[in-house]
Amino acid sequence: MKRMHLVGLLRKEFLQIVRDPSSIAIALVMPIVLLIVIGYGVSLDARGVTFGVVDESRSVASAGFFDAFATTPYFKPTDFTNTRDAEAALMRGDIQGFAVLRSDFSRNLEKPGHAVHVAVVVNGVDANNARIVTGYAQGAVAVWARGRQTDRAMTAAATVTLESRYWFNPEIRSTNFIVPGLIALIMTMIGALLTALVVAREWERGTMEAMMVSPASMAEIILGKLAAYFVLGMGSLAVSMGLAIFLFQVPFRGSVLALVGISAVFLVVALAMGLLISTVARNQFVAAQLAFLVTFMPALILSGLLFDIESTPVWVRVITFIFPARYYVSCLQTLFLAGTVHEILLPNVLILIAFAAVLLTAAIARTRRSLE
Repeated sequence: MKRMHLVGLLRKEFLQIVRDPSSIAIALVMPIVLLIVIGYGVSLDARGVTFGVVDESRSVASAGFFDAFATTPYFKPTDFTNTRDAEAALMRGDIQGFAVLRSDFSRNLEKPGHAVHVAVVVNGVDANNARIVTGYAQGAVAVWARGRQTDRAMTAAATVTLESRYWFNPEIRSTNFIVPGLIALIMTMIGALLTALVVAREWERGTMEAMMVSPASMAEIILGKLAAYFVLGMGSLAVSMGLAIFLFQVPFRGSVLALVGISAVFLVVALAMGLLISTVARNQFVAAQLAFLVTFMPALILSGLLFDIESTPVWVRVITFIFPARYYVSCLQTLFLAGTVHEILLPNVLILIAFAAVLLTAAIARTRRSLE
């Protein structure tokens, strides 16, 4: 008999999904929109940076200094004859920074053991962008300095070499870092938002009370709702994965089975969060606002999607531990870029399972109290 109750509830939920195109749109269209808009629109890379190159030496030894910036896609260099003009351009906003070879550059190269300095000045208003541009400029200077070593007359001055290696993301593409995190954001929104809106609507219409007086148990009602939207959520995962791999060319180095398993656990967490929100806010508008504040904002800001958690203040790091998205983002970025690293995945999965158990228990208990 209980099995028939569950089958009937599942049939009712799927019929409601089919009759309400908004649920299908949220689950299948929203991932495409979010991934394309944010994936293409948000980038931590800097390309085509307007940059000044000041070669006061104008000597054979400084040859190729300008070309070191002109041949990289990160810069659109402008040649300046003196530092004063470059500073004026920086003040006007015409350039974002400049590099300087002093007039005594050639003479200093002839002094054994003498340190030769190349100055790099960058507009620091946007601190994050300033760090990126500085790194690119230092890289261009390092490439130029290494190229000069082929000239035997200059080898005495070039005693230090720089070699950079980047693990997991050798192209330094921010897309490879952002897109896996976007999948976590989408799964959070779909799980919590869909459940919160649908259940709040049933509270508004009175159909939730009608189900409560049916022969079906509370566990069956909850399971019926979770199962239907769980299927939609996993379909959203499949769409998001396809876009990440084939559209954005993000490498996937982990196990597909591990991805599906971890995503399933996290989706249960998100669905339980939405169910719990709907028991607090029985109005669709209020439920949507709460879902946005409780799920979307933390998943965007406090999950490691855009910002490195370790670089935040201690009190912010402590807060991030209470948001499930933090653990899912860590799993996704590991699976995509590093592979199936059990030392990272297992602790995060166990924490997500604990979240699922606590939130489901709280949602069921809260629903029961709401009817009393």
